[in-house]
Amino acid sequence: MNQNLKLDIFPHIFPRAFFERVKAIAEESPSLAAQIKRWLHIPVLWDLDARLKMMESFPGYRQILTLSLPAIEFLAPRDRSPELARVANDGMAEICAKHPDRFPAFVASLPMNNVPEALREMDRAITELGAKGIQIFTNVNGRPLDEPEFIPIFERMAKYDLPIWVHPTRTAKFPDYVSETKSKYEIYWLFGWPYETSVFMARLVFSGMLEKLPNLKIITHHLGAMAPFFDERIGYGMDQLGTRTSDEDYTVILKRMGRRPVEFFKMFYADTSVNGSKSATRCGLDFYGADHVLFGTDCPFDPEGGPLFIREVIKAIDGLKLKEDDRRKVYFGNAIRMLRLSLPVPPKAKAAPKKAKKRK
Repeated sequence: MNQNLKLDIFPHIFPRAFFERVKAIAEESPSLAAQIKRWLHIPVLWDLDARLKMMESFPGYRQILTLSLPAIEFLAPRDRSPELARVANDGMAEICAKHPDRFPAFVASLPMNNVPEALREMDRAITELGAKGIQIFTNVNGRPLDEPEFIPIFERMAKYDLPIWVHPTRTAKFPDYVSETKSKYEIYWLFGWPYETSVFMARLVFSGMLEKLPNLKIITHHLGAMAPFFDERIGYGMDQLGTRTSDEDYTVILKRMGRRPVEFFKMFYADTSVNGSKSATRCGLDFYGADHVLFGTDCPFDPEGGPLFIREVIKAIDGLKLKEDDRRKVYFGNAIRMLRLSLPVPPKAKAAPKKAKKRK
């Protein structure tokens, strides 16, 4: 085992058969067709040979595969989404079976607009295909995930004791101002996605989901979005929950919780996908702690079409000069533990011998 082992838990891919289906769907969707145009210029996203060649440049680097946007439920109505999810998951399992040395595991995709079928596909993907978790998005075609209909998804994953990956989703149809009809300058993505993830987290916290399912493992993309930077805004601000609202009594939520709301935000896990920002990585580690941060890159959505984010995220983590135990947790230890992977762990580096003091 290479001592440089790095398990990227949040890279994105399109299995080839699934990608062909998406392209066919795009023929009837102008907005999706525009995305296809961009994807075709990122071969690493759908060309497995190109991905494998790129990965050779990073010794010890492996990927836990996640499906790229759009969400299954965005692509197909509830009567067709289950079949589309099966195509995606079968393709992911096939890639991992052919290249286990590069792709130790994958994350299952679900048809979230059809919860009964989502539960069936979850069971199939995990028990038959070997998926090590599921990926959901911050909303289901505009619906919040704390609605009662979606609770069985979280309950079932808590029983499996496997993580839920959460990816933000929002389009330009979310305007920046109520006087406008769409978002300008791609702001919906730049600032809208971190907001989406933060809202998702808050809704789960205040709905009582994490109190009901304290062992639930949720990995939030982009290092937990806004939560680490706004730690004290969440802390002191939500210690006063209810003081700004007159038509509902939110103070009962604080009494029910039994501890500060900010402590529930710290129950989430997060990946290091912040485009290689050293200060953001430090901020996330300070908030969540090394036990709750996992190496993730968002490959291949960078200006170079794959390698830049990998290179820069590694540079940022290594630049923090973490303690060896913390570095190992972030790069592979937390992933191996949470996903219950059977991978040989590289030996710890031997400490340099101390120099004997000279006697005067």
